[in-house]
Amino acid sequence: MIEPSPETRPIPSLEPSALTEKTLTHGLEFLSDRDSDLAQILVQVGSPPMWALEPGFPTLVRLILEQQVSLASAKAAYKRLLYAVSPLTPDRFLQLDHVTLKSIGFSRQKTAYGRHLAQSIVEGQLNLAALSAMDDATVRSELMKVKGIGPWTVDIYLLRALRRPDIWPRGDLALAVATQMVKGLALRPTPEELDGISAEWQPWRAVAARLLWHYYLSIHGRGNARGLR
Repeated sequence: MIEPSPETRPIPSLEPSALTEKTLTHGLEFLSDRDSDLAQILVQVGSPPMWALEPGFPTLVRLILEQQVSLASAKAAYKRLLYAVSPLTPDRFLQLDHVTLKSIGFSRQKTAYGRHLAQSIVEGQLNLAALSAMDDATVRSELMKVKGIGPWTVDIYLLRALRRPDIWPRGDLALAVATQMVKGLALRPTPEELDGISAEWQPWRAVAARLLWHYYLSIHGRGNARGLR
């Protein structure tokens, strides 16, 4: 029996609603067959972690904290938040005054974003528990109704908390830098160019993102990529 080439090998029909360690391995095998550059870095750095987060309000607050800042800074602020209020629920978050949130590490803007999110949940406008049963586009639409939750935050929530297999955070700086290095590009790719490059990685773009983050962190260190532990 003749083995089909990577170009003609069919895309697997298995598209799980949430990645598992087993399907992560399937995705890596598919990507290695499809893209020799990804195959090379997989050999170099090994399989990436799952980097899973628990779905829910605390994770979204954490991702708001991580917007436009270093991982180390956001992680420290999130630890202070959990020390101040645990368990972290929307109702408890709304009880924190501006002075307390500022001392924790919330800017005025992120305080407003956190309160908008908490209020949306308390008032029943956003049901986080229901998101797991929705498709990616519907999850995106529901979350982006909340002020302060933009494309990057939604992508990371879909990718890490809901563990959807084909999410591609096109606005993530670390992914852009890693893709530039892996593909030997003269310039850092734009979000649109990243979309074009990642098209051949469907339906496992979230696995490709994990592999590229893993490669990036092996070179630049863990404190330089937002969205990761």
